[in-house]
Amino acid sequence: MRMNKLLVTLAFSMLFGSGIALAADFNKGLEAYYSGDFKTALAEWTPLAEQGNAVVQYNLGYMYAYGEGVPENDKTAVKWYTKAAGQGDARAQTNLGNMYANGKGVPENDKTAVKWYTKAAEQGNAIAQSNLGNMYADGDGVPKNDKTAVKWYTKAAEQGYAIAQSNLGVMYDNGEGVLTDYRRAYMWSNLASYNGNKIGGENKDKLAKKMTPADLSKAQDMSSLCLESNYTDC
Repeated sequence: MRMNKLLVTLAFSMLFGSGIALAADFNKGLEAYYSGDFKTALAEWTPLAEQGNAVVQYNLGYMYAYGEGVPENDKTAVKWYTKAAGQGDARAQTNLGNMYANGKGVPENDKTAVKWYTKAAEQGNAIAQSNLGNMYADGDGVPKNDKTAVKWYTKAAEQGYAIAQSNLGVMYDNGEGVLTDYRRAYMWSNLASYNGNKIGGENKDKLAKKMTPADLSKAQDMSSLCLESNYTDC
């Protein structure tokens, strides 16, 4: 079972190098946000976003997308994500891709989703890489290409992203874009499970039932080596 859900990025960034006054306003908004005072955060951040700060534009997009301090408004979320994405903010590009993939605030357009995922993926954003892998695996917005899907899943998996690890395990299990390899399928599913992915755990248990004890032991050793090397020896 491969996981297709297109996830959003959640992290808020700090503001650097934009002047003491702007940083102070940003930090007031950040403190308010984390205390749950979303309206104050919005009031502090909106002028900064209107002045063109990409970090704050991304934050506003997120707040409008999830109705934090304002009524949920996908169109306004898209507006702010687009402004930040155009300045190269990878998280905004990822979330903008999600909006187009899911038809939220804009007409559904998989090709445009792929465009934004690609921009973010090339910057190393693991969620975008995983989502781009989904697009190639399913043939959404691009011709179906399992090898390219594996490429992007691998990049995200090697950053510790559990959903990509789970999906990569499925690709190795099914021989999609790679040769069938139950050991490697188990390894990635096992790592996904370790990182909290339920589907990875289910797939790992299914794989274990069709593997020899020797292969299972080897796959478990591979999992440990991969994790201990911080995904540099997988």
